[in-house]
Amino acid sequence: MNHMGLNEIREAYLKFFESKAHLRLESFPLVPKDDKSLLLINAGMAPLKPYFTGLKTPPSKRITTCQKCIRTGDIENVGKTSRHATFFEMLGNFSFGDYFKNEIIPWAWEFVTEVLKISKDKLYVTIYLEDDEAYDIWVKTTDIDSSRIFRLGKDDNFWEIGQGPCGPCSEIHFDRGEGKITSSEEFVKASEEDRVVEFWNLVFTQFDKDENGNYNRLQFPNIDTGMGLERISTIMQGTKNIFEIDTIKSILDSVAVLANIKYGEDNKTDVSLRIIADHVKSVTFLICDGVLPSNEGRGYVLRRLLRRAARHGRLLGIKEIFLSKIVDVVVKNYGEAYTELKERIDYIKKVVALEEERFNETIDSGIEILKQFIEEVEEKGEKVLSGEKAFKLYDTYGFPLELTEEILEEKGLKIHIESFKEEMEKQRKRAREARGESNYMGSDDSILNKISKDIGTEFIGYNKLECEGIVKALTKEEDFVSVLGEGEEGIIVTDITPFYAEMGGQVGDTGAILGESFEAQVMDCKKNINGKIIHFVKVLKGKVLIDQKVTLKVDKERRSNIAKNHTATHMLHEALKDILGDHVNQSGSYVDSERLRFDFTHFAALTQEELENIEKLVNEKVMEVYEVHTEVMSIEEAKNSGAIALFDDKYKDEVRVVSVGEFSKELCGGTHVKSSGQIGLFKIVSESGVAAGIRRIEAVTGFNAIKYFENKNKVIKDSAALLKCNEKELLNKIQSNMLELKEKDKEISELKSKLVQGIEEEILNSVKEIKGVKVITFNVKELDANALRDLADKIRDKMTEGVVVLSSTSNEKVNFVAMATKDAVEKGVHCGKIIKEAASIAGGGGGGRPDMAQAGGKLPEKVQDSLKAVYVVVENLVK
Repeated sequence: MNHMGLNEIREAYLKFFESKAHLRLESFPLVPKDDKSLLLINAGMAPLKPYFTGLKTPPSKRITTCQKCIRTGDIENVGKTSRHATFFEMLGNFSFGDYFKNEIIPWAWEFVTEVLKISKDKLYVTIYLEDDEAYDIWVKTTDIDSSRIFRLGKDDNFWEIGQGPCGPCSEIHFDRGEGKITSSEEFVKASEEDRVVEFWNLVFTQFDKDENGNYNRLQFPNIDTGMGLERISTIMQGTKNIFEIDTIKSILDSVAVLANIKYGEDNKTDVSLRIIADHVKSVTFLICDGVLPSNEGRGYVLRRLLRRAARHGRLLGIKEIFLSKIVDVVVKNYGEAYTELKERIDYIKKVVALEEERFNETIDSGIEILKQFIEEVEEKGEKVLSGEKAFKLYDTYGFPLELTEEILEEKGLKIHIESFKEEMEKQRKRAREARGESNYMGSDDSILNKISKDIGTEFIGYNKLECEGIVKALTKEEDFVSVLGEGEEGIIVTDITPFYAEMGGQVGDTGAILGESFEAQVMDCKKNINGKIIHFVKVLKGKVLIDQKVTLKVDKERRSNIAKNHTATHMLHEALKDILGDHVNQSGSYVDSERLRFDFTHFAALTQEELENIEKLVNEKVMEVYEVHTEVMSIEEAKNSGAIALFDDKYKDEVRVVSVGEFSKELCGGTHVKSSGQIGLFKIVSESGVAAGIRRIEAVTGFNAIKYFENKNKVIKDSAALLKCNEKELLNKIQSNMLELKEKDKEISELKSKLVQGIEEEILNSVKEIKGVKVITFNVKELDANALRDLADKIRDKMTEGVVVLSSTSNEKVNFVAMATKDAVEKGVHCGKIIKEAASIAGGGGGGRPDMAQAGGKLPEKVQDSLKAVYVVVENLVK
């Protein structure tokens, strides 16, 4: 057996299948494209589903990939078992109706025994009970000892998910034990005891299961195999678990150095080391593929992983922000295979550091909340914290369950774990509902995606806005039709079109499709999952027929405005890089006829000066009237030419590169102006943050920019008219008015103060005594929170052994303040508890220290009830 590193095994596998005429594709991003059923890619075949279902035509009938995957279903087991991980790589080779069992079985045996050189007496093969065909091929085309082949049932060796394509599979296993296994029963027992490890699954998709449960043979069966790269690496490197293989051990060791501990000396710290190594690897790949921390969906998966890693760093005694240092080690080990990691390392580290800092802040406020919860539990003399409260800490403060358990344990308390799990399940259900339902393999069965593969539309809209064409398909609602009548809405597919279909952030064209006997309005234009161009229309008069000759006309003015905005987006991207730095990358854009929106990676709000410089640079380049040049080239040529790219459609042979003079060069499939001068004018209208490390700029161009200035001008004119001055005096006039208002506010405040002084005596006279403590409650009309606090302070200073609770109502709200003297506190008075009770009666909340507390309420009519409750609370508190 060769001792091979993980990177070495990956390359050997892909090269082997390239030698068998497979097209090697780079790993697809972790974020699924066109698949609402999946949160994240979780298997090698997941991104290839449309090829299996026939919705898309594969770039080759034979494909091989090493696919990055994330699974978080067993996150609680990560670090505790030998093989659970959230991030893993799946080696796979796939045949879409090309080769079948006759080819893959001997290839698999060749790779395992001749490339990896695994000893044949360490290998076993399982097949489906009834798959005589697979048995015969194993025996006839390889030199496996037939006594090493075991037949197992449906649970082990048959792959199906509900209806649709399914079939038997054959698995290859490695034996870590000694002696030969001689029966199926003995084999199953050895598997359960982890002596035997399955490492490669060959799925033979040969049936289509219908709604009645019948298995119908597929005319063109498929091959779909999967081999876990980490698992085969443990076999090749002879390690006990996946954390000890070369790449992951390197990450784990770097954490151990930071924590100043050794791996393998203490099980508890080993678990933390493994969790951090696994989670930081997942986090690095997720951020690289465009996921950002948030409280839902993919962002929540990322935040949870990041916070678990940070938390385990604290458990190991690492005090400082440290996760971004581990990112360096991940990139060092995986950057050669996944070059995007090296390209985006600074951005990844920045997002990680920001989130870890944020977690450090929330963890401290979470501990304060937990202390309050513990106090409440202890006051009631109970030993269990409710699952709802533990879940609130988990959900709101990102507080891991084990941290809550640990802190409670120190106090001899525990969590009501069943109700915590119920809350967790409710949240999972919400997440599932948000993700949307899906049928088999996540394919979208809408009528749009059922348009025949034989129908193709040629797009000529880069150079022409009008052309003749033939109607090739019509649909209405969810049916194909031969006629679309007056007043009806549907879709038209033609053999040729000048209409741009929505793509790359640019909206689809609108316009008209006309025939001899009809007129249809094109309301939108999109592409279906297979890339076919679809016109969404409303028939204004007459009727459209299949095979009819038509004229297609794009709305010229709207297209012109979209093109202005799109070219301006490219120029803005370049200006941002020039002025803010090379870390700026596009993370999203939207271009329509009214405006442009551009999201980009940057970690602070832009200053007014930066915005002015960006706007000035774009306008300078507009006025230099650069030619906008488009060139079609290979992806390699595009990369070498220095074009900026988000290589999303990685597998197209040719790409369009759009250059604005020497200023900007980008990959783009959108429509553009012929020269930068046509943009006319560029104006930024807003800049804001949309997520951690992501900023957004909105801007207008051309006549929309002129309109923007006209509107601003009108506001200035109307303001001057209202203030009865000319435009030049506007600022002075506003300043003098503000000074006048300040003087009046001061006057009002002084008058209120005099009124309050008059009421002090009345308040002091309303004193009652409870268990030797003087208690004053009083409702003062229309005082703000600050004035109310000052008044309570004065009253307290004139009391001995007492507590004062004041309220004030204004604008349908109530403010409360409570203050107590030092000796009253010593007798048991606690303003925080008093105010909490009083405010809750008035529909509010708040709290504070024993000697001072504030709160608010929403029910002014309940104020007197709140103040009456004060006496009851004081009586219970005073010893």
